[in-house]
Amino acid sequence: MRAMPGKPFPLGATWDGKGVNFSLFSENAEGVELCLFPDGSATTESIRIPLTERTNHIWHIYLPDARPGQVYGYRVHGPYDPARGLRFNPNKVLLDPYAKEIARRVRWDDTLFAYPLGNPEEDRIMDERDNAANAPLALVLDPAYVWGSDRPPRTPWSETVIYETHVKGFTALHPDLPEELRGTYAGLASEPVIDYLKNLGVTAVELLPVHQHASEHTLVTRGLTNYWGYNTLSYFAPDIRYSAGTMSPTDEFKRMVRTLHDEGIEVILDVVYNHTAEGNHLGPTLSLRGIDNPTYYRLVDKDPRYYMDYTGCGNTLNMRHPQVLQMIMDSLRYWVLEMHVDGFRFDLASALARELHEVDKLSAFFDVIQQDPVVSQVKLIAEPWDVGEGGYQVGNFPSLWTEWNGLYRDTIRRFWKGDGRQVAELATRLSGSSDLYEQEGRRPHASINFVTAHDGFTLNDLVSYNEKHNEANLEENRDGNSDNISWNCGEEGPSDKPEIRELRFRQMRNFIATLMVSQGVPMLCGGDEIARTQRGNNNAYCQDNDLSWYDWTLTSDQKNLLEFTRFMIALRRSSPVLRRRRFFHGRKIRGSEIKDISWFSPTGHEMTDEEWNADFVRTLGVRLSGDLIGERDSRGRPLSGETLLILFNAHYDTVPFVLPAHRKGAHWSLIIDTTFPRPGTLPPRKAFYRGGRSYPSPGRSMALFVLRDARAKTEVGHTPDPTSPGGSRTGP
Repeated sequence: MRAMPGKPFPLGATWDGKGVNFSLFSENAEGVELCLFPDGSATTESIRIPLTERTNHIWHIYLPDARPGQVYGYRVHGPYDPARGLRFNPNKVLLDPYAKEIARRVRWDDTLFAYPLGNPEEDRIMDERDNAANAPLALVLDPAYVWGSDRPPRTPWSETVIYETHVKGFTALHPDLPEELRGTYAGLASEPVIDYLKNLGVTAVELLPVHQHASEHTLVTRGLTNYWGYNTLSYFAPDIRYSAGTMSPTDEFKRMVRTLHDEGIEVILDVVYNHTAEGNHLGPTLSLRGIDNPTYYRLVDKDPRYYMDYTGCGNTLNMRHPQVLQMIMDSLRYWVLEMHVDGFRFDLASALARELHEVDKLSAFFDVIQQDPVVSQVKLIAEPWDVGEGGYQVGNFPSLWTEWNGLYRDTIRRFWKGDGRQVAELATRLSGSSDLYEQEGRRPHASINFVTAHDGFTLNDLVSYNEKHNEANLEENRDGNSDNISWNCGEEGPSDKPEIRELRFRQMRNFIATLMVSQGVPMLCGGDEIARTQRGNNNAYCQDNDLSWYDWTLTSDQKNLLEFTRFMIALRRSSPVLRRRRFFHGRKIRGSEIKDISWFSPTGHEMTDEEWNADFVRTLGVRLSGDLIGERDSRGRPLSGETLLILFNAHYDTVPFVLPAHRKGAHWSLIIDTTFPRPGTLPPRKAFYRGGRSYPSPGRSMALFVLRDARAKTEVGHTPDPTSPGGSRTGP
C-alpha cells in the first residue's frame, strides 16, 4: 500500500476525501506499526506498516489508498519494564484512543493481557502471545452527515427538568417498539418514547455512558456484564451495543439527537474521564496502557508499577499531562460539534481536579474548560466527589459548573424517613442551598437536586427496603453502599398489605413533589415515575436484564404515580416562583407586602430559633411570594407568579396546621395533597381556606396551596393549567 508522511494533526484516523491520515501520540515509544485488517472478524492483520514520521511525540502516516470502513489497530514498541511504569508489548494490537467508531468489541481471552495471566507477580514478565484475534479494533469513519436544520434547544437552567436514563434499559421491554429497535439509539428516538418524554414534561435526557466501553474480565467470567458502562474504552466512539444495525452507530446516534432536538429535548451525556477499562496493574492491555502507560495514567511516584486509584476502578487518568488534557478536550468538543450533544455530567469529577494529591478547583482541567469557546457554552454537571482522600467537594466547583447535590439527596431522605432535627437543613435545601453556592456568585441552578439516581436504590426500593440486596451481583452482598437512609415502611421487600402499599406510594409522591417544588434543577431518575424496582439491589451496574430494564406493564397504582409526576412537573414549569434565578433572602422586597420566603410552624407563626433546632419538629410550612420583584425570565421579561404555601409533615400522625394570614379578600386554594393518589382528586372537603384557619395535614404527607383572590375560587377537582400560569383546567 502506498504511504506518505502524513500530518501529526488531527489525531486519530481522518478521511479527507482522498485518503486517510493516521496519527498517534506516544512520548516513550521506540516504534509504532499501523495494522490494517480486512474486516472486524479477521484473526490477524493483512498488513503492518511502520510509522517512520514522528513530530513532537506524534507518530503519523498518510495512506492515499485507504478508505472509510478500513479496520485498523496499532502495535507499539518499547521496553516492557513495569517497575519503571513502562508496559510496551508489540505482541498486542491496541485500539486507537481517537477511534471514532469501533469495528470489533473486546473478545475476552488471556492474550489480551500483556503478561502471563495467573500469578499476580507475573505482570513483571512480558507475554509474547499475539492477541490480534481478540483485540478491539477501530474503523475509519466517513464523517459526512446532513444535520439539516438541527438547532440545540438551549433550555435555560432555570427551566430545565432532567430525566436520567439508560439507552437500553428504557426501551428494552417497551411494548410499542419493534424488537429490532428495543435498547437502541433509534428506539430512544422513536415516536412512542418521544411522546412519553414530552407528556412527562422533562426538558433533557441525561444518558448513562454511551462511549464505547468494555465489561471487566472478572464480570465476564462470572457470566455478568457492565450494564451501566462506566468502564470506558474509547472516548470518541458511540457504543455499538446500542446500535440497531441499519446504519453506522455514529449516524444512528446523530439521528437520535436530531429527533430529540426537534421535540425540544436536550441530550446530556454521562462521561467517564477519570479512569479507563484497563483497570489496575493486573488489568488488560487494550489501548492507553500499551501506547504510553506513564503518559496516560497516574502512577505511584515511588513505585510506578502501581496506579494511583482515586476512582475505585483500578486507575486514574493523568490529568497532569497536557496530552491527556488535550485528549479529553478533543473528545468533549467532538461530542458537541460533531454529535450535537447539549452537555455533560462528569463522573467522579473530583478525580479530574487532582493536580498533585489534593482536589484543586483551580486545576488545569478547570482552566481549559473555562477558556474553551465550545465546551464552556454547554451544560456542565459535576459529580463532586471521588473515592480518594478529600474527594467530597460538594459546593466547591467553579462558577461555570453545576453539581449533583448529595446534601440535598441525604436531607430529603432523612426528613421523609422521619429523622429528627432535619427541618433547618430541609429549609436550606428546599431554597436552593445558598450555603453551598451563593458565596461564589453562583445561582440556585448550580444545585442539581435529586433523591435517587442510577447508583443506589430506585425510589420504590427506597421506601421498600432497609437493607441492600445485591446477591445477584455474585459478590456476597458486599458491594454497594450500606447506608441508604431508606425506610421500608414496616416490611422488608414486596408487601401484600394494603396499608403498607398505600404508605409506600404516598412516600414516593412526597419525594417527587418535594423534588419539584425545590429551588435548583430537578433530576428525576428514570423509572421512578412508574415505581420501577430493582428488588433491593442498590448497585445494579452488572445487571443487563429485567432487574434493570423498565417494566412497562403498569398497575393502577403505578399509573397514578405517573400521572402525579406529570402533574408536578407541569406545576413546576408553570410556576415562576418554583424556578427562581436568584436566591431568596427572607425579607420584603420593595413593592411586596410579604417576604420573598417565610417559614411557618403548625401554629401559623413564623418559626422560632427553638423550633428550628428541636428534635421533635417534623412539620414545616413555607410560603413563597409570587411578587418576583427583580426576577426576569430567560428572555429578560419581568416575572410575576402566584404565591404558594407548601406544608411538609413527616410526622406519623395528622398535624393541624394553621394557615398563615394573607391579604384581604384572598384565600388559600388547595392544589395538591399527597395523601390522595391522583392530582385531580382532592379531599372531600372545601378546596379553599382562609388565613388563620386550620388545615389537618395528614401524617407523612405534603400539601400545596395557591393564594387566590375570592373571585378566583377553584372548585374541587380543578388543577392548574400547565401551559398558563394562574389558569386552571379540569383535573384528569
